[in-house]
Amino acid sequence: MPPDALERLRRQAVAVVESGMSQTRAASMLGVSRKSVGAWVRAYQSGGEPTLRPRPRGRRVGERLVLSAAQQGRVLEILAAGPPDEAGFPWLVWTRKAVSELIARECGVVLAGTTIDKYLLRWELLVRDGEPSRRAGCPPGTLLVTWTHPRPPAGPAGLHALVAVSGRGTLQFLARTTPFTGIAEFRHRLRMQCGRDVRLVPHDWPPAHAALLDDCAAPGRDVELPA
Repeated sequence: MPPDALERLRRQAVAVVESGMSQTRAASMLGVSRKSVGAWVRAYQSGGEPTLRPRPRGRRVGERLVLSAAQQGRVLEILAAGPPDEAGFPWLVWTRKAVSELIARECGVVLAGTTIDKYLLRWELLVRDGEPSRRAGCPPGTLLVTWTHPRPPAGPAGLHALVAVSGRGTLQFLARTTPFTGIAEFRHRLRMQCGRDVRLVPHDWPPAHAALLDDCAAPGRDVELPA
């Protein structure tokens, strides 16, 4: 029942009971339970007029998101349009902070890092198998790189992202609407942003590109992916 209609019903119930009608008869006349009428009358008698007004309800399932579907779609559209420097930010690859700044600029909302991660997981930009950067046997100083397929909250899916995670959990990625034909640009931008050479170790890599696994771990080499 809409809040305004429920408020009118409460007021009618209280009014007729206050005028002398029994709660049972009032409930029958208004088509509600005797228990509801009793609760409304007791609340009114103890708290007065404010108790008849609708109270703010909690969010329903699916409403517990700060960003609307349209806002999320806009953010993903910009992420997939190119690297952050092309969107006016001082980074060469997207990071949690860069995504936070993007959301603040586009949506007027400042989100914590943990909330950013929840959205990245929701969009399937991050893998869901825990902390890939802590995989056993991963050499120190390497970045685990994954090819993921982000899914916008509305509209067609099919985005692509190269996601690199360090042993400390630092996240860096590039996204696009079409499949990557190489990782040379991604690796170059990682080098520039990190200020050093990077070793990329594939994690959860697409089977179609399994032949690149050995080359990807070699330091100082840029790997070209098949078209």
